[in-house]
Amino acid sequence: MKKLLGSVLAATLLLTGCSDKDPQKAESASAKVAPLDINMSLVFSPNELLTKELIKVTDSIRERTDGGVNIKVFPSGQLPVYKDNMEQVVNGANWIAVEDLTYMGDYVPDFAALAGPMLYNSYDEYVAMMHTDMVKDLKAQAEEKGIKVLNADYMFGFRNMITNKEIVNAEDMRGMRIRVPQSQMFISTLQAMGAAPAALAFPETYAGVQQGVVDGLEGSILTLYSTKTYEVAKNMSLTHHFLGSVGIYISPQLWAKMTPEQQQIVNEEFEKGATSNNTDLVKLEKEYTAKLKDLGVTFNEVNSAQFNDMTAKVYSQFPSWSSDIHERIMAELKKIRAAAEQS
Repeated sequence: MKKLLGSVLAATLLLTGCSDKDPQKAESASAKVAPLDINMSLVFSPNELLTKELIKVTDSIRERTDGGVNIKVFPSGQLPVYKDNMEQVVNGANWIAVEDLTYMGDYVPDFAALAGPMLYNSYDEYVAMMHTDMVKDLKAQAEEKGIKVLNADYMFGFRNMITNKEIVNAEDMRGMRIRVPQSQMFISTLQAMGAAPAALAFPETYAGVQQGVVDGLEGSILTLYSTKTYEVAKNMSLTHHFLGSVGIYISPQLWAKMTPEQQQIVNEEFEKGATSNNTDLVKLEKEYTAKLKDLGVTFNEVNSAQFNDMTAKVYSQFPSWSSDIHERIMAELKKIRAAAEQS
């Protein structure tokens, strides 16, 4: 009888011990799988290629992580954009910012020069530049300042002048009020080209052109079509003064909350998304150009050499940039172009 009681007591203690530990294990396991909810903010409209691609990317991330990384996309400036967007990342919020490279200039000045005027001749050149050792070093500097660059390969086309007037030379632009983002790079470049830049929130631009608040804007073929700006501006002058591109930025603190497996999935999906986006970009530019012509938009070439000469001085207007940054970028592009010719 004593042996039986002893066995029962031992079994009871064993079960009690297990029940004490199980809740802790369950709590720990629950903490590891708690979903990470992240807001992604961008200025692009829902109809634009870039927005559509990023929604596909975030859907794939959500699916592959079983909801563990839940990124919700907020287009059209519904959440803070531009400098305020970047500040959310630096402050360590559960946030992903999608912004032009120029906004990195507040944290790593030389980064902004990569988005400078009249640099790239093709989309392939830009992607190759983003994977040079020089850019890898700039990304490392950004991470020390609280910004991890998840990907910087996304493009939305060369930016051109969108107005109701044909622009060929700088004289044609003189005094024209052209909407630009709230970026000193854009403002300095448009001033160098002869225009009077006007920083205006993008959602207000359509009405601004329609009502004569501004004479036009600068943007890509995809932007002109997707936002229906062609309804109020019927001419695109092919200045190609900037290559429209964005970086995908996240806080290193937020990044560290993801498991290594989740980090790998996020990287893979953003890389796949960039390749898909850029492939579709080339196709859509041809398709949209034809559609825009049918809608009454005219396209014209410009005096590129003149605008190139006029914008060269922009690189000396930012004292925080390395004095040789333009020369270093051009040296990298020279190597990229030489490699392309040999392949």
